[in-house]
Amino acid sequence: MKTSIKSRIILTGAVFLLLLSDKIFADGFIVIDRPPVPNAVSTPFPLEVKYHHVNVKINDLAAVTEIDQEFYNPTGMRLEGYYLFPVPEGAVIKKFSMFINGKETEAELLDSKKARQIYEDIVRQMRDPALLEYQDRDLFKARIFPIEPNSTKRVKISYNQILSKDNGTVEYVYPLNTEKFSAKPLKDIVINVDIKTSDVLKNVYCTSHEADVVRKESGRAVISFEQKETKPDIDFKIYYNTDKSAVGLSMLAYKNKSNDGYFFLNISPGLDMDNSRVMDKDITFVLDVSGSMAGKKLEQAKKALLFCVENLNKSDRFQVVRFSTEAEALFTGLSAVNNDNLDKARKFINNLKAIGGTYIEEALKLALKEKVSADAGRPRMIIFITDGLPTIGETNEDKLLESVKSANSGNTRIFTFGIGNDINTHLLDRITTVTRAYRTYISPEEDIEIKVSNFYIKVQSPVLTDIKLKFDGISAFKYYPAEMPDIFRGSSITILGCYKNKGATTITLEGKAGGKDKKFEYPVVFPEEDTKNDFIPSLWAARRIGYLLDQIRLNGENKELVDEITQLAREHGIVTPYTSYLILDD
Repeated sequence: MKTSIKSRIILTGAVFLLLLSDKIFADGFIVIDRPPVPNAVSTPFPLEVKYHHVNVKINDLAAVTEIDQEFYNPTGMRLEGYYLFPVPEGAVIKKFSMFINGKETEAELLDSKKARQIYEDIVRQMRDPALLEYQDRDLFKARIFPIEPNSTKRVKISYNQILSKDNGTVEYVYPLNTEKFSAKPLKDIVINVDIKTSDVLKNVYCTSHEADVVRKESGRAVISFEQKETKPDIDFKIYYNTDKSAVGLSMLAYKNKSNDGYFFLNISPGLDMDNSRVMDKDITFVLDVSGSMAGKKLEQAKKALLFCVENLNKSDRFQVVRFSTEAEALFTGLSAVNNDNLDKARKFINNLKAIGGTYIEEALKLALKEKVSADAGRPRMIIFITDGLPTIGETNEDKLLESVKSANSGNTRIFTFGIGNDINTHLLDRITTVTRAYRTYISPEEDIEIKVSNFYIKVQSPVLTDIKLKFDGISAFKYYPAEMPDIFRGSSITILGCYKNKGATTITLEGKAGGKDKKFEYPVVFPEEDTKNDFIPSLWAARRIGYLLDQIRLNGENKELVDEITQLAREHGIVTPYTSYLILDD
């Protein structure tokens, strides 16, 4: 009987963690495996959150988020729990600490097996450690013991991230939506965001909460939010933008004298393009109509697709593919944008119903079979609208990705558009990465018109394609993304890399616009020594580690890759499958 109860506890906890890792993007909270009680199935439960304080500093596109939380154990039992928290994609944990006997104790990064062994040895001695382990993509798990009866446990964590621009607007999201899982309302929640920009700061607004926005000067604003006795259930979102300029490149660098340097580039083409300068394109819309899309999800998808079709340029060519258990195309090939074809597309879309499985592989292969236009410089793209959960054909993520890459002989960009809450974001992110495109997601609570219009306005107006960077006199290496994505009107590209040499030089940006070669030159200085931008090395290391982990996923584990990941993780303080943080009481 004892074995059976224990198995139920482990299984329930595992299912709970899996649901969190796939569906919830939110701030940290502590989950306890409920102790066995007679005639009851054990289920995990969250501790109460006493307070939740957040301080954010944003410098242009570099953001540092610091979180201070206190949890309360209302039971009369000593507990062991899991502190779960996701961080934004590409973000790097800067610090993790826990208060032991009133004293803040920072975590140390160790080999994951060694850290786990030390933790388990100390737990057996009933002391006070916490182990931070890599759980899954952008989700981390800290085992914490002991959580004393009727007492509090205070945890602090901070992370760095690079924000991105969408149509010239920067979005910062602090995830709050798991605080609804707190056993009781939060007594106190405070969020402060300090924004500083090099250019003139224009609009600053919070779309999610009644926050106070104070403009300090032309390039600075402070946003404050405070609430008591509450259970937040939506993320905290801030948007801001600055004055537009021509295709611009900004660079930050970090270097101490004895080592290679690191650089951060942001390319922001704020071109005010009129319709005569928008590039003609061939575009295929691929819509998931499987059973998993039934209900509100499909209605959102159909609205999104109709919006895209209605906003095609007159000189574009288009196709519509629907897929579930099998894939079906509306036209025999790419067709002109005229009244007759648009009427056919509207009717086709409005009559779609959700039924059957999800054959993503066949749908994308059908879309990629379309003949690439012979017109020079005409971009070829696919808008892929789905919840990203393959159930028929190839369902293994790595093999599915390889299949798509093999079929993509025409270098087509695949833009993914995720609908709903249960999206396989990992798969969609990887598809967009390997095809050098963009992705966006819509939850049921969001305004679909705003999301769709922002997304489609961006992807319908390519500014530069087939981009290459050249560094004159500077050896730039190991920079990511290694293959540059296309630049669209109002968007930006962030590049992190390493460099040797020093001094004033020119970075040349080359690409194609309307079939013609374009070139932009930017004078910059790579310093011999400059250590003020200390967030750059760890962000670069996170991208390098992500690249190496992808190689392991695709080609299998080998000692050289594991050793490099471990070395980078230890040097830059990054949690990976091979490293963990450990907190010890001296």
